[in-house]
Amino acid sequence: MLTISQVAEEIGVPLSTFYRWRQCRKGPKSIRLPNGAVRIRRSELERWIAALEEAA
Repeated sequence: MLTISQVAEEIGVPLSTFYRWRQCRKGPKSIRLPNGAVRIRRSELERWIAALEEAA
């Protein structure tokens, strides 16, 4: 599982952009762990990117 920072770095966007996408529910689905940390599964990130490619 990836942190938000890792995902933002991998796709090349600022953290503020990624947080805005999350707020608008336009980003990949995330998981909130019991300790409050947010993680994104690699498979969900890849699915989200594939969906963007299909829409383009």
